[in-house]
Amino acid sequence: MGDRNIQEILINAKVIAVVGHSHKPERTSYQIAQFLSRCGYVVYPVNPLVTTINGLPCYPSLTEIPSAVDIVNVFRRSEYLSEIVDQAIAIGAKTVWAQLGVFDQEAGQKALDAGLNVVMDTCIKIEYLRLVTG
Repeated sequence: MGDRNIQEILINAKVIAVVGHSHKPERTSYQIAQFLSRCGYVVYPVNPLVTTINGLPCYPSLTEIPSAVDIVNVFRRSEYLSEIVDQAIAIGAKTVWAQLGVFDQEAGQKALDAGLNVVMDTCIKIEYLRLVTG
């Protein structure tokens, strides 16, 4: 996916679900979720092992989120990506964004076939700083 497409995704998105959002401030998922929130996105944490993060509800799965989701930002290992793509398709998300180190070609193709945008093995914060504020 080209820079222009990624830029449009980031500019047009309003709601981001962070799958694998940690409640520990030292974790990358926590830090990037905080960054996205400071940038004005509505961020929904998704982690079945945690009930709240910073006083906000944490959802056990994408299907529990009470709002439409623009970007599903994935901080889980690659082997979980296919299942997450299934949930993203089920909720009508627009984009699946797998963070650095997260890549599954078959899951990506499944998302593309369902009409979703796909960005894999790419940090959303780096791309935001490069393409939106840069």
